[in-house]
Amino acid sequence: MAASELYSKYARVWLPDAEEVWKSAELIKDYTPGDLTLSLQLEDGTTVEHKIDPRTNNLPPLRNPNILVGENDLTALSYLHEPAVLHNLRVRFIDSKLIYTYCGIVLVAINPYESLPIYDTDIINAYSGQNMGDMDPHIFAVAEEAYKQMARNERNQSIIVSGESGAGKTVSAKYAMRYFATVSCSSGESNVEERVLASSPIMEAIGNAKTTRNDNSSRFGKYIAIGFDKKHCIIGADMRTYLLEKSRVVYQAHGERNYHIFYQLCASSHLPEFKAFKLGIGESDQMEIYQILSAILHLSNVEVKDHSADRCSISPDNSHLIVFCELMGVPCEEMAHWLCHKKLKTTTETYVKSVSKMNAVYGRDALAKHIYARLFSWIVGRINHALKSAVKQHSFIGVLDIYGFETFDVNSFEQFCINYANEKLQQQFNLHVFKLEQEEYMKEEIPWTLIDFYDNQPCINLIEAKLGILDLLDEECKMPKGSDDTWAQKLYNTLLKQNAHFDKPRLSNRAFIIHHFADKVEYQCEGFLEKNKDTVNEEQINVLKHSKFDLLLKLFEDDEKPTGSPSKRSSGTGRAGPSQRDNKKTVGLQFRQSLHLLMDTLNATTPHYVRCIKPNDDKAPFTLDPVRAVQQLRACGILETIRISAAGFPSRWTYQEFFSRYRVLMKQKDALPDRKQTCKNLLEKLIKDQEKYQFGKNKIFFRAGQVAYLEKLRSDKLRMACVRIQKTIRCWLARKKYLRMKESAITIQKHVRGHQARRYVEFMRQTRAAVIIQRNVRMWARRRRYQQQRSAALTIQCFWRAYLARKQYYKLMYEQKAVVIQRWVKGWLVKRHYRRILAAVILLQSCVRRMRARKELKKLKVDARSVEHFKKLNVGMENKIMQLQHKLIEQHKENRELSEKLSSVEKTQNTDRDRQSKEIENLRRSEQEARAKAETLPSLLEQLSFLQHELEQTRREKEDLEEHTKAYKEQTQQVVDELNMKNTSLNNNIDELNKQIVEQAQQLTEIKTNVDNTKQLEKDLTEERSRYQTLLSEHLHLEERHRDLKEEMDLNILICEEIHQQMLALQRRVKELEQDKQSLLQQLDKREEAQQEKAKRHELESENKKLKQDLNELRKSLTTESTDLMPPAPGSMPYDVLMEQLTSSNEELEMRKEEVLLLRSHMVRQEALKHRTYKKSEILRCEPETCMYHLHFLTFLLRSTDIHTLNEDGELWLAYEGLKETNRLLECQMQEQDRVHSDKCRTLVEEVKKLKGEKEQQQKLLAQSLLLPEDARIEASLNHEITRLTKENLVGLLTVSLDPQHISLIHILPELMEQGEKQDKTIRKLKKQLKLYMKKRKSSVSVTNASVRAVNITRKEKEYRGMLEYREGDESWLLKNLVTDLKPRGVAVSFTPGLPAYIIFMCLRYADNVNDDQRVSSLLNATISSIKGVIKRRGNDFEVVSFWLANTCRILHCLKQYSGDEVFMMHNTPKQNEHCLANFELSEYQQVFGDLAIQIYRQLIKCMEDILQPLIVASMLEHETIQGVLGSKPTGLRKKSPSITGEEAVTVEVLLQRLSLFHSTMSQHGLDADLIKQAVKQQFYIICAVTLNHLLLRKEMCSWSKGLQIRYNVWQLEEWLTERELTDCGAKEALEPLIQAAQLLQIKKKTEADARAICTMSTALTTSQILKVLTLYTPVIEFEERVTTGFIETIKNLLKDRGESAALMMDTKKIFSVTVPFTPSSVALETIQIPASLKLSFLTRI
Repeated sequence: MAASELYSKYARVWLPDAEEVWKSAELIKDYTPGDLTLSLQLEDGTTVEHKIDPRTNNLPPLRNPNILVGENDLTALSYLHEPAVLHNLRVRFIDSKLIYTYCGIVLVAINPYESLPIYDTDIINAYSGQNMGDMDPHIFAVAEEAYKQMARNERNQSIIVSGESGAGKTVSAKYAMRYFATVSCSSGESNVEERVLASSPIMEAIGNAKTTRNDNSSRFGKYIAIGFDKKHCIIGADMRTYLLEKSRVVYQAHGERNYHIFYQLCASSHLPEFKAFKLGIGESDQMEIYQILSAILHLSNVEVKDHSADRCSISPDNSHLIVFCELMGVPCEEMAHWLCHKKLKTTTETYVKSVSKMNAVYGRDALAKHIYARLFSWIVGRINHALKSAVKQHSFIGVLDIYGFETFDVNSFEQFCINYANEKLQQQFNLHVFKLEQEEYMKEEIPWTLIDFYDNQPCINLIEAKLGILDLLDEECKMPKGSDDTWAQKLYNTLLKQNAHFDKPRLSNRAFIIHHFADKVEYQCEGFLEKNKDTVNEEQINVLKHSKFDLLLKLFEDDEKPTGSPSKRSSGTGRAGPSQRDNKKTVGLQFRQSLHLLMDTLNATTPHYVRCIKPNDDKAPFTLDPVRAVQQLRACGILETIRISAAGFPSRWTYQEFFSRYRVLMKQKDALPDRKQTCKNLLEKLIKDQEKYQFGKNKIFFRAGQVAYLEKLRSDKLRMACVRIQKTIRCWLARKKYLRMKESAITIQKHVRGHQARRYVEFMRQTRAAVIIQRNVRMWARRRRYQQQRSAALTIQCFWRAYLARKQYYKLMYEQKAVVIQRWVKGWLVKRHYRRILAAVILLQSCVRRMRARKELKKLKVDARSVEHFKKLNVGMENKIMQLQHKLIEQHKENRELSEKLSSVEKTQNTDRDRQSKEIENLRRSEQEARAKAETLPSLLEQLSFLQHELEQTRREKEDLEEHTKAYKEQTQQVVDELNMKNTSLNNNIDELNKQIVEQAQQLTEIKTNVDNTKQLEKDLTEERSRYQTLLSEHLHLEERHRDLKEEMDLNILICEEIHQQMLALQRRVKELEQDKQSLLQQLDKREEAQQEKAKRHELESENKKLKQDLNELRKSLTTESTDLMPPAPGSMPYDVLMEQLTSSNEELEMRKEEVLLLRSHMVRQEALKHRTYKKSEILRCEPETCMYHLHFLTFLLRSTDIHTLNEDGELWLAYEGLKETNRLLECQMQEQDRVHSDKCRTLVEEVKKLKGEKEQQQKLLAQSLLLPEDARIEASLNHEITRLTKENLVGLLTVSLDPQHISLIHILPELMEQGEKQDKTIRKLKKQLKLYMKKRKSSVSVTNASVRAVNITRKEKEYRGMLEYREGDESWLLKNLVTDLKPRGVAVSFTPGLPAYIIFMCLRYADNVNDDQRVSSLLNATISSIKGVIKRRGNDFEVVSFWLANTCRILHCLKQYSGDEVFMMHNTPKQNEHCLANFELSEYQQVFGDLAIQIYRQLIKCMEDILQPLIVASMLEHETIQGVLGSKPTGLRKKSPSITGEEAVTVEVLLQRLSLFHSTMSQHGLDADLIKQAVKQQFYIICAVTLNHLLLRKEMCSWSKGLQIRYNVWQLEEWLTERELTDCGAKEALEPLIQAAQLLQIKKKTEADARAICTMSTALTTSQILKVLTLYTPVIEFEERVTTGFIETIKNLLKDRGESAALMMDTKKIFSVTVPFTPSSVALETIQIPASLKLSFLTRI
């Protein structure tokens, strides 16, 4: 990519600056290669010309796009260089108030010099379990990463915290240890975490001091290894210290102080317990430590007097020396002597020599430092002993808190050792970073070359190699007359020209310069030898060793171990002294060895780096000094890390992230399903130089600056798109304005033209109105004259037409009356003639028919025995009956016509009378009108006279009409009288016929009995056929049922063998049944042949039956006729004809009877002869109905026939023999029938009892099923019914097969088949009932508890009292089966909700009923203990906890409901009130169960929280439900950890499914609705708290698009509440902080009005939360703007008066207070049954 493309106009660059280090500028002109200057404009508007060196042609570094500024990871910046790093840290630290930033694997921590609320326990919980790249940078994230890698990789970890004094190293290390102590749990030992944390204040007191740069500077290095066991719980710790600054005990620079412990000791000197040793004394080690510290203070105040150049002395009455010796328990004279003298040893002699004052002071200070160093080491040892654990350590995490690179105006031996340690650490850091880079490239399989990085090994060799600085220093310390000056000369001579990292100052011969990796440092050689040797007068130590102070002796125990025995020391060998001096290790050697051990430890662990930065020297909060910051960035290796990253491929994207971010740069057709290939094609088009990027397996690697280039292309593309959108919108606005102007002009024109048109129309309307007025006036005058003329003409016409109409009316009326009279007379004459002719015809017909009937009678007597004659006779009788009926119908019609005519005549008379009266009234009115007109019109007198004449004529006509009507009335009255007489005669005839019909009915009863017998025979035949068919169908059904039962019986293990044998027997029985079936079929064939022989007999009987039916119908028709259709009277001709026909038919009937009797007697004789040959067993098989029929027939024959007639051919004897044989057969069959009948009665009674029991059980089952959930109700009932039927079938089969008498299978199979059919019918009926009930339940929404209580279950046999009897000692078995071993899943689905609670309470009622106090208390206490035990063992199982919460609440409600209190009894039914406790008052147990319910509820909330916790952040924040809303931003090395391969993404739907599972489970268990609502509210609070906490800790989540995403997810949660009718439970209010945070991300944030709107809206958020969200707000795209610091200050000022908590995080452990309201139960205790699966057979229902 050419420089001209990057350094174009408006490109931003960084310019070096003396004060700000780097200053931002913008190009105002494009750069072309060869230009010597760049035209730039600074941010303040100043224009500058930046010169370019033509030799190097180095251009100023480019600025990153604004969207990349403020990133969590510095390696995410496209341009990786010093100004970019500094600017990003400045933006995060000053603008966003964020002190932590990642730089690859390093956490950069800037000291805010202000207390921040980001280290609370809630923050620790939020970071616990999270991936390092998922959260904002934090020391807790580093600690969590170390803890997680230790647990996952089983490898020791180290956290290296470094930085200069005042940067916050100690605080960072302390927070890291605090994190481990919080997230871990102690293993076996109590308060291990507290002891680890408690060691920090002790070490700070004795090892920290105030310096010019830090008020609490650690003057030593420490490495704390926190040990963990296999369960990753803290078991102990071990501390190692490095290079304590002992010189501070006796010397402090200006503005600095000694160690804190001395000032704390002096501040407590007024306390009484410190007065014993002038500062304090005690009996514990702590007091002994204070004693030694006090002695050190006094020793430092001892004054030495100078006597000469080489002599000095100490006054014997020196108070400080006296106190020192007193506290130390040593002789004052010896200590004063050896402070001013020293012992010299030669090969032969030992000399005591006095020393100068300066050497004496050096010796005093050396002694003080030595004592303090020994005390420091002893305290560290005691702390390690206290933190040591007896448990074997599995792994550890080390926290290294060590000094950073230091450079002062005067640098001595301490700074040299510190910088030496930092060189070693920097080397280890560089190697680790390089190793990680190499592993990343190899993992992605991309080609890589060796990265050139700064190797500080030469500098390290300069210090620690042979003939290095430390080696020369140790050598000089061994020289007798060695000094700092001679050592300096040796350094110059040995190292000055041989090592480039060593240099000599120009103006000094007692100093040297070392070029460290961070900077070059000048060290002063003065004091190096003395500090390295760290010599102490041995005689002074010997004096202290003879002390009486125990602690002081312990401090010097280590010196005696290598010295050997006292005899050897006193032997006085000449080499003893020098050997001891030579073997003593120097400070430099000790430090080098301990540093090598430290590096070995670090190399054996996985390191994690924390670099602490001191922002300024004034300790001002959130103020960054760029010069100091850059110095520290260079010193701590941050810039080196950046350089190493920039040398390779610092920007890394996954293919999906790259595609999502830069999809705008490609066309639609370029987007392929293969994302990898799509990205390759796009990069080949955009970046021509393929060395600028590499394609790995999962990521794309970019060189530095390439992402910025891509961002520029993307920004340009989006800018062009914005321009296009603006162009379109502006065009639309202009066109809209034009159309609006055009519409306005048209509107004005419209109104003007309308006004003119209205004026014209008004003129035309006035003209037309004048014309219309004129026309109407003229029309009115003409019309008035016309109407007068017309009225006169109409009057004349009216009178004339009335006269003509009256004349015509009178004529027509006269003619009509004459026609009516003629009609009636002619009709009467014709009827009289007809009646005469009809009577003659009937008489003639009767005579002729009588003659023919006699002839036919004779003929019929001859052919009486023929069936055809009998049929013809029947046909004739039918015809005659039909004729008689026809005659009766005609008579009825005539009577009806006469009555109709009579009514019509009366109607016509009435109408004529009314018409005449109306005409008279009309005439009267006309006469009055005529008179009135005569008075008014004299000219009409002539007309009046004419009208009078007409009136007289009408009067005469009226009189004639009245006479005529009188005559007509008389005639009609005569006709009516005659009809009445005829009617009475007909009624008399009807009565006589009724009597005759009754007599005939009595005669026909005997005929009916014969007809019934024939019907019975036919019925028997049909029944036998139906029995056979049902037997076949039942046999098939039984075979199917047999197969089903066989499969079910295989499941029963206990009776498997017996059932198998019974099944074999049943199969044999089935084979026998098949054989019997074949025999029955053969018998049926024989029976059908016999039936064919009887066919003729049935034909005769059917003919007889038809005749009887015809006769019966005729008689019925005669009896049921109305009075108008009565038959003719006795004595009349029709009546005689009918009687003759009746007598003839009776004679024929008698003849037929004789023939039938002869035929039947013959058949009986044949049957008797046939039955004599049969065996008795076969005789018994005859049908009893047939025999009974023969018996009835013979008795009827003897009773209704003449004996002599029957005995003409010996037929009587045959009939008598047949009757005797029939009687014998009947006796045998009746006995057998009685036995079978009694057996059937017994079986029926047993079945009735069994059905009653089944009915009661089914009613109880139905009552229980009503309380089950809808989805489980049908299944539970069907399962129970199938189980019951299976058991009954098995029992029936066993009973059948085990019967010793082997009852006949013919009797067993019908019973089994009937039972099977009944059971199938019962199952189908129950299914229909349950389905109908389910439909009713679904259709009715407002079903209340009262409807459930209204269910009444009828109990017919036994009334239960709702108690369960148990024996003493059964409580353990009861609770074991009912509580301990119970599995909630089966109980919740199959049984009544709260069944265990009901069972326990029913047992409690029994104990109360027997008034046994011990039973009551033992049962309740055992129940409480059992429930607590289950919750303790299985408290992590949500289903178990929910189940027992529901049952505990139910027990509590039962104790209240049946307590007898009126407050609770008002909710009960009368039956429930009868079940109240009678003898004990258990209010104290109500409180106990209430507390237990609350305890279980809290455990339930904990279970739900543990389940929801991993889902909340992934579903509410991370998952992108609305695709395309969020845009991916460049990320650094700390990318989010990829999800597990194959694992589905956690979406809001997954969260809602989990919530639905919780809700359905609690509902199934019958948990109170109020408790469910409270639990849902708690769930939503947890969701809100966790989501908001993570939002406050994740900067990349605080954007406008993420706010939109959160609001959409919250809407889905609210919809879930609405679907389950839980909107009133307070869950929406619990989500209010999250909703307001999302709105805060989306609201406008610019003006003061916006600030006031935010303050008004954000009522559920605290001030710190509002400020945190605004501070973290990060634009995802360039077109969004950041929130300015001024706006945040405005918000802070507006919210400063709020009285609220300053906590930043929401308390995720908060649980709302819960209440358990009383919920009465509608379940009747007496209806509860105990399922067999609970194994509670020892309980008995009472």
